[in-house]
Amino acid sequence: MRLFAAGILAGVLAGCGGLHRDGIPAGPSAGCPRLTAAALSAGQDALGPSSETQELECALDFLRGSDDPALRRSSLGSRICLHLAERNSDPAERARFAREGVERAEAALAQGGKDDGAVHYYLAANLGLAVRDDMTAALANLHRLEHESEAAVKLSPDFDDGGPLRLLGMLYLKAPAWPAGMGDGDKALDLLGQAVERHPGHPLNHLFYAEALWEVNGESEGRRVEEEMAAGWRLLESGSWGYNKQIWEREFADLRQEIGAPAR
Repeated sequence: MRLFAAGILAGVLAGCGGLHRDGIPAGPSAGCPRLTAAALSAGQDALGPSSETQELECALDFLRGSDDPALRRSSLGSRICLHLAERNSDPAERARFAREGVERAEAALAQGGKDDGAVHYYLAANLGLAVRDDMTAALANLHRLEHESEAAVKLSPDFDDGGPLRLLGMLYLKAPAWPAGMGDGDKALDLLGQAVERHPGHPLNHLFYAEALWEVNGESEGRRVEEEMAAGWRLLESGSWGYNKQIWEREFADLRQEIGAPAR
């Protein structure tokens, strides 16, 4: 998940600067299977990028009406919102799902999920999407993104195949440098290099490390950039990534265009 396109980064929910709360899309109750908290909790690991959109929407619709304490303090609702936001082509709908994901992660923290790195991870990921198209809101929320991403790295660096390392690394790569922000190319290279070393089987780890090598060191790293991109592309094409595959293919295409590499 590449959340920082075009340099737009990102807050605080109870005072998230510029994070509007203009309604949450209603879930489709019609046609949904009958769910229980126990069944949803037991099957939650299967809900992800390979799930059909209606399946995710049905699960989210159930969560909206559930008072189950275990579900409320988990990252499940926020994770579902992120998947729905990322695959939504309508910017307004995407932002609404992402904002709901932020709210659900904040609620999970308040319900006792503060020691769960996944909750912090999905809070940061949803927040990045929620403010992606609003530079003012992005800058206002920049330090909250750093705080939540750092918490995720501290608690669960290996979650989602190094997702917290990717998230914080890309924040340091794309954020403005001091004093406007906390951008730091060396920190970005370190974190994204760790992601590749610890989880070499995830395509985005290679893609983001290649991007960091290019942006920090330039053409002197041309060969390594090409090698990392090639490794990531092989993983993307040979693996089962569900709805994420098409999204990530565009990410590879964007970096190829940026560095002047031939299109595939």
